[in-house]
Amino acid sequence: MSAKVTETTEKLVQPILQEMNLELVDIEFEKEGKNWFLRVFVDKEGGVDIEECGQVSEQLSEKLDAEDPVATPYFLEVSSPGAERPLKKPQDFQANLNNNIHVKLYEPINGEKEYEGVLKDFDDDTITLEVKVKTRKQEIQLPYDKVAKARLAVSFN
Repeated sequence: MSAKVTETTEKLVQPILQEMNLELVDIEFEKEGKNWFLRVFVDKEGGVDIEECGQVSEQLSEKLDAEDPVATPYFLEVSSPGAERPLKKPQDFQANLNNNIHVKLYEPINGEKEYEGVLKDFDDDTITLEVKVKTRKQEIQLPYDKVAKARLAVSFN
């Protein structure tokens, strides 16, 4: 059910975002406790403000009511992805070279399933991260197809 809901929501929200010059970052449809939440994360260069999120929410809500893809009651939330924005598509990685990122893998590489470091390079098959090992920096290659989740990471160095 959740894949169909996110797919339909993406189709409905894209024209709204194009008109407002906003980018779709992610869509989640998740149950938390007894309630279902449909979360739409949008962004633009320089960030989005609360008014823009409100406009998207209002327009999307009308379209969702008309299309009615969700069989169960839910809460619609439209927001900015924040400082730890998810990296979903290859272009997200390309756009964030030299930024600090956090990567979770489907299976361990060098005994680890999670890495955090500076994104040094990306091609369609490989992520190159500069990570700190004790006091040294070293570059590691992670296969793109082994990435379960990736996001920007706030660094306090």
